[in-house]
Amino acid sequence: MTRRLSSSSRSHTEDSIFLKPEEDPVWLDEPTKIEKLGDRAPKKDELLDCKDRPTGCQHPHGEEMFVVSVYNVVIEIHCWVALFIISQVLGYWVFFVLEGNGPFSSIYKALQVIESYFSFILPYPPIFGTDTMMLKEMENTKHHNWVVQGTSGVGVVIGIIMIIHMLCKWRYGTGLWSSEPVSRNVSDRRQSVSRQPSFTLSEWTDAQEDLLDLDPVPQTPVFDMGTDSRTEGDASTLTVTPVGLQERRGSNVSLTLDMCTPGCTEPYGYGAQLSPRDQSAQEYLRQGTHILTPAMLHMRAMDDQSLQAEFYETPMNFVDPKEYNYPGLVRKNRYKTILPNTHSRVILKSLDEDDFLSTYINANYLKGYGDEEQAYIATQGPTVNTVGDFWRMVWQERSPIIVMITNLEEKNEKCAEYWPEDTVTHEGIEISVVSVTQEDDYSLRVFTLKCEEEERTLKHYWYTSWPDQKTPDKAPPLLELVQEVEGAREEAPPSSGPTIVHCSAGIGRTGCFIATSILCKQLRTEGVVDILRTTCQLRLDRGGMIQTCEQYQFVHHVLSLYEKQLSHTAEE
Repeated sequence: MTRRLSSSSRSHTEDSIFLKPEEDPVWLDEPTKIEKLGDRAPKKDELLDCKDRPTGCQHPHGEEMFVVSVYNVVIEIHCWVALFIISQVLGYWVFFVLEGNGPFSSIYKALQVIESYFSFILPYPPIFGTDTMMLKEMENTKHHNWVVQGTSGVGVVIGIIMIIHMLCKWRYGTGLWSSEPVSRNVSDRRQSVSRQPSFTLSEWTDAQEDLLDLDPVPQTPVFDMGTDSRTEGDASTLTVTPVGLQERRGSNVSLTLDMCTPGCTEPYGYGAQLSPRDQSAQEYLRQGTHILTPAMLHMRAMDDQSLQAEFYETPMNFVDPKEYNYPGLVRKNRYKTILPNTHSRVILKSLDEDDFLSTYINANYLKGYGDEEQAYIATQGPTVNTVGDFWRMVWQERSPIIVMITNLEEKNEKCAEYWPEDTVTHEGIEISVVSVTQEDDYSLRVFTLKCEEEERTLKHYWYTSWPDQKTPDKAPPLLELVQEVEGAREEAPPSSGPTIVHCSAGIGRTGCFIATSILCKQLRTEGVVDILRTTCQLRLDRGGMIQTCEQYQFVHHVLSLYEKQLSHTAEE
C-alpha cells in the first residue's frame, strides 16, 4: 500500500510532496502522536485507524491507488505502442530506402504502411493516406522481402512481450525486468517520497489539441501544428509557415478530414478580415517563383525531397467559412470547407440580384498562360441540387468545353450525372446529345445547347483514368487530353468563354489539369517552366489547387515527359 503524507508535512509548492527539512514524515494511515492546534494542548490519537471504525468502513485511499495503478498501466501501454511504431517505421524505412526511394519519402511511405495496418483495428480517417499500389508492390517484392518479414516479426515479438509484461505487472506487481515485487507491507514506514506528476495524460492530450486551434480561422482545411509566439500585429516579423499539418491537410488526408456530405454544417459568421498570417500567405503566393530550364526540370522531377519541401511551404489559401454566412448555402456546396475565393468567384445572373443563393455557384475564374483573364473556370462536381446552376453557368459564360476528371462514384458519390442520355431541359436550356466517342482513357460527348432562339455546340471530355486524391499510373494519356482540349479550344468560336474544368471538389485533379495546360504552353513558347508560380497563381484564385504533394510531383513528371517529347520532335 502506498503511503501518503499529511498536508501539514507538504511543501507549499503546488503538486509537490517534498518534506520540509525540519520535519519527519507523518503518515495519514496511523494516529498522530502530537498534533498542535493553535495554542491548545497537544492531543493524542486524534485519528482513528480503519479497524477501529464502524463496520463497512473503507480505506479512504484505496480508490485513489486503483486509479494510480490504472494510470501507470496506461502510460506503459503507450510506451510499448510507441516502441512498436518506431520499430515498424524504422524497418519499413530501410525497406523503401533499399528499393531506391529517398530518405524522406521513405519515411512518409513507411508511415502510410503503418497507418494501413492500424486502420484494420481502429476505424478512423487516414492521416497520411493509403497508397494501395505501393502496398501491392511491397507485397510482391522479391529482392528485399526479408526486410518486410523481419520487420513484421519484430512487431509480433514486441506485442507478445508487451502483453506478458503487462499481465505480470498487473497480477504480481512486477514486470519482466524487475527481480522483486513491489512491496505492499503496511508496516513499512520508510517508503520513498517522490514528486507526483504535474500533468495527467488527458491534460497533455488536451494541450496538444489546443495547439491545433491557435489559428483564429475555424474549420478550414488549413491549420497549424506549430505555435507562433510573436504577436499578430507585428507583420514585419511574420513569415510563411512551412510544412506543418496545415499544408499536409492539403495532402491526401485533406478531403477525408474536412469534407462531409452535402448539407452537414452551415458556414460560420461573416466579414472576417485577413490576419497578418493570411496576409503573409497572400504575399507569398503573389511572389513565389522558381523558373526551371529543361535540364533543371528533369532533375527537379526526380528530387522528391525538394518537391515535398516546396509543396508544403506553399500556402493553400483556403477560404474561411465565415465569408459565406447565408442560410441554405450549405446545400450549394458539395464539401463544407471547399468554398470559392470571393474575389474570383463566378456570379450567376439572376432576376433578383439581392437573392445571394440564386447568384451563387461554387466556381472560380482562373487566369491562363500569360495572365489571360478568365481562361478557365474551376468548379466542384455538380450535386443533385446544383445541376441547374451548373448549366446556367455554362450558358452564361458561353463555355465551349467541359473537362470532367472524376468518376461518378469512388467509394461515395463524387459527381452527379448532369448530362442526359438524349435530351433534357435545365433552367430553360435544352441540352441534346449529338455524338459520343469513346477513347482509351476518356470519352467525348458533343452537345447542342438551345435557349430561346440561340443554339451552341459544347464538347464534354470525361477523363476516367485518374483515381481520387492520387495520380494516374501513366502520364501520356493526360498529355493527350491536354493537347486535345487545346485543339478544341482553338477551333471554338472567338466569342467563346472559359473552359470549365471540374473533378469532385474542383481543386486537386482540376488544378493538375489546368496547371499542366498552362505550363505546356509556357514550355512551348518560352522554353522554360515555372510550376511554383503557376501553382501560386491558381491558389490565389481558388484555394487548394493541386491538392496533394503527389499531384505536385506528378505535374513535374508530366512536364518533364512533355519537354522530352518536344526535344525529340525538334531533333527529327
